[in-house]
Amino acid sequence: MSILVVGSVAFDVLKTPTKEADRVLGGAATYFALSASFFTPVNVVAVVGDDFTQADRAIFNGRSVDLSGLETARGKTFRWGGEYSRDLSERTTLFTDLGVFEKFQPTIPEHFRHSSLVFLANIHPTLQVDVMSQVRSPRLIGADTMNYWIDRTPAELREMLSRIDVLVINDEEARQLGGEHNLVRAAARIREMGPSTLVIKRGEYGVLCFRENERFATVSFPLEMVVDPTGAGDSFAGGFMGYLSTRAVLDHQAVRQAIIFGSVLGSFCVEDLGTARLARLTRDEVYERYQEFKTLTDFASL
Repeated sequence: MSILVVGSVAFDVLKTPTKEADRVLGGAATYFALSASFFTPVNVVAVVGDDFTQADRAIFNGRSVDLSGLETARGKTFRWGGEYSRDLSERTTLFTDLGVFEKFQPTIPEHFRHSSLVFLANIHPTLQVDVMSQVRSPRLIGADTMNYWIDRTPAELREMLSRIDVLVINDEEARQLGGEHNLVRAAARIREMGPSTLVIKRGEYGVLCFRENERFATVSFPLEMVVDPTGAGDSFAGGFMGYLSTRAVLDHQAVRQAIIFGSVLGSFCVEDLGTARLARLTRDEVYERYQEFKTLTDFASL
């Protein structure tokens, strides 16, 4: 089993109330791959500039991450800068420099096209559809999107949604896409667009999941210190899809457990700046927190 992820690899400039740095390796594909690699091999398709060094690649050393689909183009790697408010509830974008990512046209290597699961990270919906035309009968296709595409490319987004199995978005995006403030009603409208499973990330309030005749909700893991929320959603998606790749049957139980593992990876991500916590995270720590999560939410056995 393996997962193909198509998305961004970037350098971030981050300013939080407790830490800051001006060249942090980030991007949706990076966070996703680091998280999913705890469960299964990950195949990455992305583009970086000629400023992306072997030292930058070293974050993936020792992980089951195949970077043979990481294209190097002449120019600068995608850069994004963000600053968080004192309570981390608000984020201000300082700048966005797409660099080589602006002309990214994903080409899936032949040995990636048989990946068991596919995750389409936040890129133009037309590119997401193009990726789906290049892969061969994956068990499951998941995707992410954002407010920009919901507002600017509704027709292209609808085409993408009609062809995927799982959509992973946050609550603000769900309300905008579904045209309803109430998340239950919004979820019903979104599922009518195509995805049989909708996972709604709600930050510190946890996760909601909607499937056929099934609803599931969980809390977020309580932490003493949150340093940087950047990448938490992509880390969640990586843990979620990574765990699903280990299950023979993708039933309600598998999806529920995958949501908890996704929440676990997201909770570790926010404990340090950028990808720093994920880079030093161990498999034992992941499963220990999963057990803590089970204890935290268990009310029937007491």
